[in-house]
Amino acid sequence: MIVPQPENPNTEPNAVAPLLERDVELRHARTAVDALRGGPGGTAPPKGGLLVYSGEAGIGKTALLAEIGRLAAERSTVWSARGGEIVASVPFHVVRQLLQPALSGLRSVQVEDLLGDRFGIVGPALGIALPTASPTLPEGVRDGLDVLVDGLAEENGPLVLIVDDAHWCDVETLDWLVSYAERLAEQPVLIVVAYRTDEATGETAEHLRALDSASGEPNRLSAFTPDATARLARTALGAHADDPFCREVWAVTGGNAFGTVELLLKVRNDALDPVEEHAAELRALSASTRGTGLMARLEELGPTTLKFARGAAILGTEISLDLAAKLANIGRAEAEACAQRLRDARILTGTDPLDFVHPLVLDSVYESITPATRTALHGRAAWAITQSGLGEVAASRHLLEVIPDDDPELVEQLRKAAAEHIAVGAPGAARRCLERALAEPPLPEVHAKVLYELGCATLLTSPAETVGHLRAALDIPGLEGDDRVDAVFRLSQALTHNNETGEAAKVVAEEAARTPDGPDRLRLTAVHFLWEGVQAVEEDGNARSRRLADAAEGLRGRDNTEQALLILRAFDGMARGESAEEIVEICDRALVNGRLAPGMGWTNTAWGFEPPALLGLTYAFADRLDRAESLFSQALRSFEEAGWSGGHLAFAHALNGYLLRRRGQLADAERSLRESLRLSARVGDGLPMHWDAACMLIDTLLARGQVDKAQEVADRYGFAPPYPSAIVIPDAPTVRGRLLLAQGRRKEAVAELEAAGEALKRRGRHNVVMAPWAVELARAVADEEPERAAALAAYARDRAERFGTDTAIGESLRCEAALADGGRAVELLSRAVAYLEASPCTYEHALARVEYGIAARSASELRHGLDLAKACSADGLVEQAERALRNGPRLP
Repeated sequence: MIVPQPENPNTEPNAVAPLLERDVELRHARTAVDALRGGPGGTAPPKGGLLVYSGEAGIGKTALLAEIGRLAAERSTVWSARGGEIVASVPFHVVRQLLQPALSGLRSVQVEDLLGDRFGIVGPALGIALPTASPTLPEGVRDGLDVLVDGLAEENGPLVLIVDDAHWCDVETLDWLVSYAERLAEQPVLIVVAYRTDEATGETAEHLRALDSASGEPNRLSAFTPDATARLARTALGAHADDPFCREVWAVTGGNAFGTVELLLKVRNDALDPVEEHAAELRALSASTRGTGLMARLEELGPTTLKFARGAAILGTEISLDLAAKLANIGRAEAEACAQRLRDARILTGTDPLDFVHPLVLDSVYESITPATRTALHGRAAWAITQSGLGEVAASRHLLEVIPDDDPELVEQLRKAAAEHIAVGAPGAARRCLERALAEPPLPEVHAKVLYELGCATLLTSPAETVGHLRAALDIPGLEGDDRVDAVFRLSQALTHNNETGEAAKVVAEEAARTPDGPDRLRLTAVHFLWEGVQAVEEDGNARSRRLADAAEGLRGRDNTEQALLILRAFDGMARGESAEEIVEICDRALVNGRLAPGMGWTNTAWGFEPPALLGLTYAFADRLDRAESLFSQALRSFEEAGWSGGHLAFAHALNGYLLRRRGQLADAERSLRESLRLSARVGDGLPMHWDAACMLIDTLLARGQVDKAQEVADRYGFAPPYPSAIVIPDAPTVRGRLLLAQGRRKEAVAELEAAGEALKRRGRHNVVMAPWAVELARAVADEEPERAAALAAYARDRAERFGTDTAIGESLRCEAALADGGRAVELLSRAVAYLEASPCTYEHALARVEYGIAARSASELRHGLDLAKACSADGLVEQAERALRNGPRLP
């Protein structure tokens, strides 16, 4: 029988499929594409956006994305990429696909111009630059990708970035997409994402949920209705396709777009008349497009073509013809013939590289391979990739699939791949490689090193996992000398980041006791002093301080260990309230020509960022704000240049924010501290860095007179007991006591301040600037317990004079004045003004000026204080001064 053909015999069903019953989705897409150009005549600024589509496999996501790309290409630059199940473990694979059209069209120098200092951070992740020696952190790569895409949008006009099969997207690309989605409204960039529903797990599922949420209106695609299926059937097969036949097409495929298109093509290729009497044959035809039916078709193409198809399935996407030929063990010419047969059968598409026509076809071919054969082919693929010079990283995705078999060479390949992943900012990929290396397992002499490397890979992302890996590494032979000391130090860091500072100190002390005298033991001793000194609770702080003073006595800072000991001694002396002049001299000895010594920098991993941070804080509390500023500015530069833009950069912003607070630049301090909290949110919640930044911000907002905002921060970050295991700067209980006092909760405030003072005095920490609990408590009890208030003020004055800075003495005089009357109060405030005018702390000077103006009934002093308060953005103090000027006597 001759089958009537459709009116246009060249019309493919998939040419109209994306337009069927997708009117709502296409309307949303047109609106988003139009927004990229802004309103007509510049009536609205260009606006980016995010479109997310989901649905079952074969529902028509790919076809819809193709139509959106066609619509967008008329007025925008469109780049697209697709995830793949086999390559999902390859970091930044999808973002490389996305940006490849731009990167291949630009010279290296042009990319460097777009990225600036970030080229060395982002280039390795994109495969356009060699990794640097120091590790790159994911946040730095994400920030660099932001800069690159912003620049490309400016160079190329509005961008539309399309990501299909995002459920198989590498986690690193999804990390960036989620991050970049937060700023799309500011850039002429539209991101379009499609993924299969319910196929993603773990981190991938979390990221896809985040993208759904960020899009505001995720689109769940529905299957074709019977009417749409009938329309598609008549377009493909001719208008004479009758209703019973079309209804059976829908019943067989369930309205699945891919299944419908493939079935109709099969009907047409087999010249099956689309009428009711042939409807019963549709199920058999449909089965031949997937699963066992597809494999039966493949087998008909011959054993060599079947082997080539399976080799291609092992490679997944962007299939190299030569690599697929090696897996099939055939020559180039025969491989080209196989590829042609597979193209003719609508299984593969493209030339070199090749791809499967649809992920469902790839799934069917891949799943048809027996597990044992599949594993062997992955091993052969890893070998072929390595032999071709593509390196361990390219081979690692196949090595992950190989059955463990005591292969030392495989362990070394995975270790090398992990090191490269760390270098390009993909610690998650490194972790997967090293976990697989452990399963091999490694040789006994290598086992501890693999555990150590795994601990390093998880240090910044999962401190709890790091603790387990490093403890295991230290419990078995294999780590000696510097490697063992480094492992102990990183373990102690991980414990501290995991809010176990006391345990960190204990671990280091036990290792130091087992280590013979020499440089390693001295370094461990210094690290032990570090964690003991920064833990919040200490059994005998006075004894530790004496041991530390003895250890640092006579040191000149000749190496990093001596420099660390000097820094720790200076910080401890500052916290104890010893002579600031002597403390500064010790600080200076820890520097080399006024700068941090090589090996003690902010990004150095042997000592961490804690020593330079403690050094800067010591200078700040000793009124040497210029030296603290130099160190903290260097922290910002160092972390930004290294791409450490997560927790490290957040901490640097916190330090700079607190420095601004000490200078009295309160509005700038608030901005910097809020930026610190924004950045730290990218790392996780409830971390020690949140406590420092939140405490500093609350202190700043209280200085501005914004009590309600301070309480909002306290609520958001859980700023209340129990406090962390490490100290918080400024002293957290004291700042909370100030907050309670500002809210009129005097009884609670007194209890908080009493507890703070008792704990600090027991440790021998008497610095009344770092922890002004006595000053605050004296004011709180003055009315009901004047004698106690006077004793507290005297204690503060005595400790301030021992410390000797202008800020400390001026603040203690302000405290005494608050308890005095008449001429005595005026005299004390006059002296406080003199000291605080000489200090670098403008806000405290403003406070003293206003209080002096009110006590002395001096309008000129009040106006001077008002000007200082305005310069500091101290809104509450401004209001107090203006009220005093309005209501008080007008004296010259």
